[in-house]
Amino acid sequence: MYPKPFKKLIDHFASLPSVGPKMAERLVLYLFKQQPEKLVDFAKTISELKTNLKYCKQCFNISEGDLCLICADTTRDQKIICVVEEPLDIFAIEKTKKFAGLYHVLGGVIEPTENNNKLKISELEQRVQRNGVTEIILAMNPTTEGDATALYVARSFKEVDIIVTRLARGLSTGGDIEYADELTLSSAIQNRR
Repeated sequence: MYPKPFKKLIDHFASLPSVGPKMAERLVLYLFKQQPEKLVDFAKTISELKTNLKYCKQCFNISEGDLCLICADTTRDQKIICVVEEPLDIFAIEKTKKFAGLYHVLGGVIEPTENNNKLKISELEQRVQRNGVTEIILAMNPTTEGDATALYVARSFKEVDIIVTRLARGLSTGGDIEYADELTLSSAIQNRR
């Protein structure tokens, strides 16, 4: 029905999270209607995604350099680390302007059927020992997997003299931090336990 390049692009868009076949069709049609210069810039930006960006070597946030902007900011509280699942969670929390510490991205959650060695838990443990961290805030999504991950991380620091807190339950169960509004996230950060 569609020309091959059009169909191939639809398939690429449809493979993205939260993009279904109909949305993919609309996106490709929108791009098709754009001026060639805009498409060239769009394609160039996508092709440079992996060459210009990398993970911060300290917290595993998305970064242009070795350290992300947050880790490089010496005015932030170096003794408090907010542990999140993914970089998008950092962006959501930063919008609240209620947290002035550092972050640590685990890179996912504990999955019962998968090898969880990819998670950056041992790197978090090393960071805490190395930098004299006094508090860890667990900011996992309020899901079964998020709860299991938070419990595992909290138990990892049971023998260490450190405060481990969790975001308050102002966040809806089953929801994602990246989609929470600023008021809900602000309340959750301020009322953590």
